[in-house]
Amino acid sequence: MVGLGKSAKLAVAPEWGASPFQALGAGVATLAKANKTAAVGLVLLPGAAPAADVAETALAQITSSTLLGGYEATRFKTKKSPTASRLASLTVVGSGLEGAQADTAIKRGEAVARGNLLTRYLVESPPNVCTPSHLAATAAHIAAVAPEVFSLKVYEQSECEAMNMGLFLGVSEASAEPPKFIHLKYSPKGGSASRKIAIVGKGLTFDSGGYNLKAGGGSSRALMKFDMGGAGATLGAARILADLQPADVEVHFIIAACENMVAGAGLRPGDILTSASGKTVEVNNTDAEGRLTLADAMWFAQKCGATAVVDVATLTGACIVALGTQIAGLFTPSDDMAAALTAASKAAGEKLWRMPFETDYSDDLKSPVADMKNTGSRYGGAITAALFLKQFVNEGVEWAHVDVAGPVWNDKLGLPTGYGAALLSEWALAQAQQAAKAK
Repeated sequence: MVGLGKSAKLAVAPEWGASPFQALGAGVATLAKANKTAAVGLVLLPGAAPAADVAETALAQITSSTLLGGYEATRFKTKKSPTASRLASLTVVGSGLEGAQADTAIKRGEAVARGNLLTRYLVESPPNVCTPSHLAATAAHIAAVAPEVFSLKVYEQSECEAMNMGLFLGVSEASAEPPKFIHLKYSPKGGSASRKIAIVGKGLTFDSGGYNLKAGGGSSRALMKFDMGGAGATLGAARILADLQPADVEVHFIIAACENMVAGAGLRPGDILTSASGKTVEVNNTDAEGRLTLADAMWFAQKCGATAVVDVATLTGACIVALGTQIAGLFTPSDDMAAALTAASKAAGEKLWRMPFETDYSDDLKSPVADMKNTGSRYGGAITAALFLKQFVNEGVEWAHVDVAGPVWNDKLGLPTGYGAALLSEWALAQAQQAAKAK
């Protein structure tokens, strides 16, 4: 017997965190795993059954959270896990859905689980496995899954040089791993879309800090494999859309993938780099590299015609200090973008909190020798990072920055969470619905 709380709060999109139906699916998975059960029957009693207008969403949430609830990281272990889940089937009675409606809900739940798992697989991978080339190969896999709606172009270093991506290439300069600029494009069937949007993910597959070398107990050196958590979430969202295939929205998934390493030819503190947009940046901290790669990627997104751009990145430790490890920070000057992403976070059950966008702090980024510096003072570091990115957003383009440095990793379990894949896909799906309503 599982209680879902007060019936008045039995919502598929609660104000904060996971819904009761997501918690139910996770509970089912946990119980099945603990009892080594292969088949489970779940009966929703009348008081726990979802309302008719949200029944599909509720069943989708039960499906996805059941599939994710037994997750273990085992692929790099030589012995089989004695605690691995044996759950093979789940029968749900009392959802209020039958036939095609139930199938649609289950398909959506499976899609969300696949996207989340893909994100987890990428984020948990060590940097000798998840290289820029590995991210590019993952994008190719997604394109192959749904070639009718996806196309892929991976730009090599010489092509990035031709596009004058000085910020991205400056970061990658010291690495033996070649940089990969990934452009995975979703086009709805029929090719027509009245809305063009972009999701830009930070893709640092390892971050040593460069010459501002990460040092000390709080530097998380050994966990810098998760510095591509934004890219992981971006590709996870793409994997979800590969299954759900919304109409009337074109989505550009963009990742500037590279490593930030140390070498004789690498980026130095004090260097001045020129971005693809033409703006110059004095690099006063080589460990603030993610915003440099994002700047060139955001320029590219706007060249693709995107009128709304969300960048997602494990960008600052300051955001973790402010919000802890379970909540992502949302930075945007647009109330509409804030509302849309907050709604998407509630639908996904992923915690997101809008942060101040204090433009007065832009003075901290002023440079006497270039258009700007890449970092400000030690105070308000998550805000100044967002203000830096805003310098590369064209007038008339809606933009938001999501700092996921905290929630991409569960320190207690030592495992990735898959954060962001569901949130970003929910935002993209909502954009498609808005486009359809506007017709």
